[in-house]
Amino acid sequence: MSIRPVAHEARAMPTMEGAGVKLHRAFGFHDPKRHDPFLLFDDFRGERPGDYQAGFPWHPHRGIETITYVLAGTVEHGDSLGNRGRLGAGDVQWMTAGSGILHQEMPQGNARGQMHGFQLWANLPSHLKMTAPRYQDVKGRDIPEILDDDGTVVKVIIGDFWGKTGPVDGIAAEPLYLDIYVPPGKRKVFPVDTRRNAFAYVFEGAGKFADAANPRGVLLEKEIRGQEVNIRDMSGNRTLVQFGNGDEVTVKAGPEGIRFLLVAGAPIKEPVAWHGPIVMNTAEEIRQAVRELRNGTFIRPAH
Repeated sequence: MSIRPVAHEARAMPTMEGAGVKLHRAFGFHDPKRHDPFLLFDDFRGERPGDYQAGFPWHPHRGIETITYVLAGTVEHGDSLGNRGRLGAGDVQWMTAGSGILHQEMPQGNARGQMHGFQLWANLPSHLKMTAPRYQDVKGRDIPEILDDDGTVVKVIIGDFWGKTGPVDGIAAEPLYLDIYVPPGKRKVFPVDTRRNAFAYVFEGAGKFADAANPRGVLLEKEIRGQEVNIRDMSGNRTLVQFGNGDEVTVKAGPEGIRFLLVAGAPIKEPVAWHGPIVMNTAEEIRQAVRELRNGTFIRPAH
């Protein structure tokens, strides 16, 4: 067995999407080879409705799959095919855009105004780019949860892990998608297929992954008493950790424990042509999609 080293570690950066939703982007719109088959990962959360309630009005997708995982609040969605749904806390949606879909996603806060969720984009291989769109909506109660003897908790959203199988299936990237909590001071080893690219995204607490330094976040510039200083953010919050080759991910939790998503997928290794929410293999395929959006033929009839 070989431990995966930390190849890259970075802080998710604030940005704005949709009609003005404030979120943090861990990666996306840069080098698509780095996280192949994954293209983009966003962390959207807030306690002020003005930061998120404008939502993501009608927009197109083609050539990708989107995975939405909600921790707090709700997301109402609808699409050009007549599908409607509501994701609540703990729920997951995997949408295969395939040949094309127009949809909207509108977040709402809980009773305390809190909204928190993640969205991951997974690429589709060329032979599935124009497949028929489909949805998989999964309720949180249907996601297997494993409680280990030391208090570690693993929610198996997608893939096979520790004898449990996640409820989302038939995904091109053959992904593993886990929500993991490790108690304070505990060291855990998690198996990951060595043929898959893998990353972790810390969203609570802090920890040490493999060859990283002591439990920490990343170096940040903060203002303290009017002075700009560089300090180490001990929370680890919104930290992306990309792993190198190996078949195990090792983490030691910091003094507050650590909660993170562990995601892995089989790389597609194909050319990527990318125009916003449309991801194809060639520039001509992008131009064709744009033409179809303009002339009203983007949505293919259901067979």
